[in-house]
Amino acid sequence: MAKAKNVVGLDIGSSAVKLVQLKETKRGYQLQNLGLSPLPPEAIIDGAMMNSTVIVSTIRDLVQSLRIRHKEVGLAISGHSVIIKKIPLPAMTEEELEESIQWEAEQYIPFDINDVNIDVQVLTAEPSEQGQMDVLLVAAKKDMINDYLAVVQEAGLTPMVVDVATFCIQNAFEVNYDIPGADTVVLINIGASVINIDVMAAGTWAFSRDISMGGNMFTEEIQKQLNVSHDEAEALKLGGHASADAESVVPQEVERVIAAVAENMAGEIQRSLDFYAATAADSQISRIYLCGGTCRLPSLYKIIENKVGVPVEIMNPFRNIEFDPKRFDPEYIRQVGPSAAVSVGLAVRSPDDK
Repeated sequence: MAKAKNVVGLDIGSSAVKLVQLKETKRGYQLQNLGLSPLPPEAIIDGAMMNSTVIVSTIRDLVQSLRIRHKEVGLAISGHSVIIKKIPLPAMTEEELEESIQWEAEQYIPFDINDVNIDVQVLTAEPSEQGQMDVLLVAAKKDMINDYLAVVQEAGLTPMVVDVATFCIQNAFEVNYDIPGADTVVLINIGASVINIDVMAAGTWAFSRDISMGGNMFTEEIQKQLNVSHDEAEALKLGGHASADAESVVPQEVERVIAAVAENMAGEIQRSLDFYAATAADSQISRIYLCGGTCRLPSLYKIIENKVGVPVEIMNPFRNIEFDPKRFDPEYIRQVGPSAAVSVGLAVRSPDDK
């Protein structure tokens, strides 16, 4: 049988819809399509779709503007409606695991078991001496998944894959970087409202956590403390200038607000990594890779680097992906690259993935 085409990676974030289409070749992946379309500030709040009409039209317009004919897409979910845990279970076959997982999962999930979709993956190749195996348990609320499926179907697309944002970042990383053999690296996706943290130890998943904060916090603090509009605060955050009405805003004041929010954010990231370190035998982190639209704030990665005491690098999800410079402006790819990590991680999936 011919290999199924990859799905189109569609990342519906709280500030923008990002779309990536890749083609798998003998040499690796080739970029076919890339697009980003902003969403209004209140369209998605805490992962909940508040204005599905505008989300549907944004997706539809983006697909039409890029002339995408391939309708099969992959979606990503994250936030407090998703639970990711590594759990120890007695060694058993995959069939036995599938039969018993509903009962086993109930002990670890703070939601009604009937309200979630569950998936599992065995992490250990061989059972331990105690006859135990480590299993990755993922549970996601059905109502949130259904909301995402509904807007995508209404936009005329066919959802084939629903993944977790954390694992998408890991997919994108694995395609573009050499997997460090014995090292522990941390991938951090800083979006507008959620931070996804993914720890990879010795080339495999080790820990995940989502934090409910992101780029919107910078905008809100600039707006509040410097008494400017939302749009002006957004422009000031990205290094632009305010309108004539807000010309009294001094760049140093903006930097002070950004530094204070970045310190707070770096502290939350540090606490999550401390929690991981307390539960892991070998927790020496060698490097942190940042992605997501908010990582473009120049002071943020320096503050995280100082706080955590580990080298920080901006991840490039197109590092090993071929593209035609006549079709795709290299400068545009460099700018939007960090925002596209989740959609790149989705775009390497195929519809028949298990």
